[in-house]
Amino acid sequence: METLTFEYRGGRPLNTGPALSPPPSVLVGVVGSGNLEVLVEAAPLGGLCRIEIQTAAVGFGATWRAVMDDVFARHPLADVRISINDVGATPAVVGLRLDQALDAFAGGAQP
Repeated sequence: METLTFEYRGGRPLNTGPALSPPPSVLVGVVGSGNLEVLVEAAPLGGLCRIEIQTAAVGFGATWRAVMDDVFARHPLADVRISINDVGATPAVVGLRLDQALDAFAGGAQP
């Protein structure tokens, strides 16, 4: 197992008005071969978006960085913690699962 952590600045918090508040957390996916589980939580991180990854695929840090850079470019959020448990998902599956989780987390809220 390998643990990777990425942090991003410059994102926007989701609107926290009563009608548009995101849920406290969202969990999508499953921990299984070729798949991953993604937990997205609001967290007081001083404006950071922190992504913590536990992966069975050791040695792919540069690939993970590229996928996370792409995801943050599409979903520039602040004060959000994303936890990923991966069992060998491909980069395409990782991106799709993160889009699913972040769309569910945003709900009807607008960044």
